[in-house]
Amino acid sequence: MPDQKAIVEVVAIEGEERVPVGIVSVKQALEMPTRDGVEYSHPDHEAGATDVFVTQQELSQLT
Repeated sequence: MPDQKAIVEVVAIEGEERVPVGIVSVKQALEMPTRDGVEYSHPDHEAGATDVFVTQQELSQLT
């Protein structure tokens, strides 16, 4: 289970590509408005370097 202070990368899905938007803590990611087309790097992997992404709902189930 990741720490609420763990860092995740936020990406926007455009077509078949992920466009980096920013780096936030898990707590901040869970407080963001829920939007289609937004994913977060899996907190068990290095933010900005992983290809493993989850939705906000999946992220909330990990914490």
